[in-house]
Amino acid sequence: MWTSYTFLLAYLCALCFGNPHKCDDVRKVFQLRQIGPSQMLPLSPRPGTDLQVCRSKSQTCCTKKMEERYQIAARRDIENLLQTSSSSLKFLISRNVAAFQGSFEVLRKQAENHTNVLLQESYGNMADQTEGPVRELFTDISLFLLGSDVHVEDFVQRFFDALFPIVYDRFINPGLGDLSAGYAECVRASSREARPFGGSPSLLADQIARSGVSAKVFLQALHLGIEVINTTDHLLLSRECRKALLKMHYCPHCQGLTQSKPCMGYCLNVMRGCLANMAEIDHHWREFVHSLEELSAQMLGPHDLEQVLLGIHKVLHDAVGHAQRNGLHISAQVQKMCGPPTRKALLTASIQHTIRESTHLKIPDKVSGDSLALKRRDFMNSLRLYRAYYGGLADQLCVSELASADGLACWNGTDIVKSYTLRVVGSGIKAQAANPEVKVKGADTVVHQIIDKLKHVNQLLQGKSIPKLGTLDQIETGSGDAEGRYSGDCDDEDGCGGSGAGEITNIQKVSKLNPDMSTDHNHHNPPGEDYKVKVRSSSVSLTGSIVVMTMPWLHILLAL
Repeated sequence: MWTSYTFLLAYLCALCFGNPHKCDDVRKVFQLRQIGPSQMLPLSPRPGTDLQVCRSKSQTCCTKKMEERYQIAARRDIENLLQTSSSSLKFLISRNVAAFQGSFEVLRKQAENHTNVLLQESYGNMADQTEGPVRELFTDISLFLLGSDVHVEDFVQRFFDALFPIVYDRFINPGLGDLSAGYAECVRASSREARPFGGSPSLLADQIARSGVSAKVFLQALHLGIEVINTTDHLLLSRECRKALLKMHYCPHCQGLTQSKPCMGYCLNVMRGCLANMAEIDHHWREFVHSLEELSAQMLGPHDLEQVLLGIHKVLHDAVGHAQRNGLHISAQVQKMCGPPTRKALLTASIQHTIRESTHLKIPDKVSGDSLALKRRDFMNSLRLYRAYYGGLADQLCVSELASADGLACWNGTDIVKSYTLRVVGSGIKAQAANPEVKVKGADTVVHQIIDKLKHVNQLLQGKSIPKLGTLDQIETGSGDAEGRYSGDCDDEDGCGGSGAGEITNIQKVSKLNPDMSTDHNHHNPPGEDYKVKVRSSSVSLTGSIVVMTMPWLHILLAL
């Protein structure tokens, strides 16, 4: 009983307020929200026969020009709400992309120092000669992670080729002087045939390729996530949607109802209609987050870049040990190709080192800070909270920002009522066929292209496909000025081809990843787990796509 009296009182107050003798309150809000100059407003209510959307049986405080300004304001308000709602998600991903890229460079420097220290402690003055090859190895690793056109198999073998003359001189065929330059070069050239280090070069190349591909796919996916958000942030609303937003937000003002809010059901119909195409992203975005979680959890052992780089010294230790154990055979092969060793004139007493001196390795302390695995885990815990972002966006905006609370009088598009009585449709394009507030004509091309990209990057994350060189093109919306768009029924009347103020005049085509499809691979395995890695192809497979994404990082490196 009391609820009915309360509603009736509110409704009567609204009616009184909705028929003012003057339009002062409307003018105040019009100026406060900077919708347009106050001269557009009539001094008192007038017939609204010239209005197209905000029509009413009673007199109105709106003119046709005001209605046009209100429509612009309604569109601006929703765009601001969309960008605000996505800002925390976009910041989360962007911040972690920068953190991961920065961690890679710190890790590279740490691992290089780690390797040099252990070589110094294990093999004494041999480390002075290996410092150059070690530096070149880690430079190549950095370029590989940045996406440069370098082949893991080549630069790893080049490192071991450079290491062989040093190991040969110190451990296999030591003498009273260093090898001559010509003989050392011959020893280097014989490395691939003599195979002095056994399977260590292949093992190291395989580990770098596997962990590097996993790290690059992970970062690649995060960049695409940012681009998806940028694109959906800057949508071009359809004409039907713009009219519905105007009717929901500002048509009440024409009746003097400047404080009214739409009914929840009414708001849901309007927003679900306007964001119908965006809701189609929901399934693929959920899979995107889930696939990132799976890859992150599987980036262990040979897929953990941190463990691989910090464990390079162990591979080198095993390689040198193999060379000494097979010293007689290796020496015979080298002398068969190069003849007896020729040496430089002896300047100082030669100190011979044996592998026995390095049986106990002292590993330098790690630098302080969280590991990459811990950073990934914390990031995924945060990202998981946004897995339903696209499916629940319309509802979130209505509940938290736009609609009236339950039990309060609300605007239903025509009057102030107790509740909205029309059918409330679901989310997605198919559900909009029964939408009484917004007519949605069909799927949007740009959103379809975004979905297509998400499908393909999900296959990469799940290890179901390997990208071809240069096939992952970014959606060109990453900068602050560039804007993406989508519009299910955009036409010439919408201004899609024009250059009006605030409109988007250019949109880059979103190309497909075009991966090699293979459904035989295990869904749960990370990239590289189910197939024998051919390191050369692995090292360049992501080059074309990653190099664009990591150019800012490359500039930082060049500036060091």
